[in-house]
Amino acid sequence: MRSCRPPFGGRWRHRHGWAPWEAGDAGRPSPNRLYRNLDNAMIKGVCAGVADYFGISPWLVRIGTLILLFSFTVPTIIVYFILVKMVPPRPAGLYETSEEEVFWTRVRVEPVGMVSNLRRQFRDMEKRLRDLETYVTSREFGLDREIKDL
Repeated sequence: MRSCRPPFGGRWRHRHGWAPWEAGDAGRPSPNRLYRNLDNAMIKGVCAGVADYFGISPWLVRIGTLILLFSFTVPTIIVYFILVKMVPPRPAGLYETSEEEVFWTRVRVEPVGMVSNLRRQFRDMEKRLRDLETYVTSREFGLDREIKDL
């Protein structure tokens, strides 16, 4: 018998199944999304959120916004208020650690560099694992173990 709630907090896709990919990571918000940063906000947190997203200083975004405001007043105000309505505020506990926040910022700013860095790290881990496996399956390991057991 099927329960009333779908597993993993997902939504029922149709009467025969559910779509777990719609639930995300146990309801955790996406760290790779633009949010308004109300902690560093001057007006509504749009400039601080854009600065957080791209990993730059909020003052640079604010200066750029002021330049746009003086150059294109009405469109800048319209876009700003659209962003206030469309971009959600940054949820509390978005990142578990400061290292996670730095990682996601680097992924957004320099995705190619991060992918190549991750590839290099995985290659290094794979090489160490292969070396470990070679040692464990060697005669030297068996001899070392027998000497240790004496």
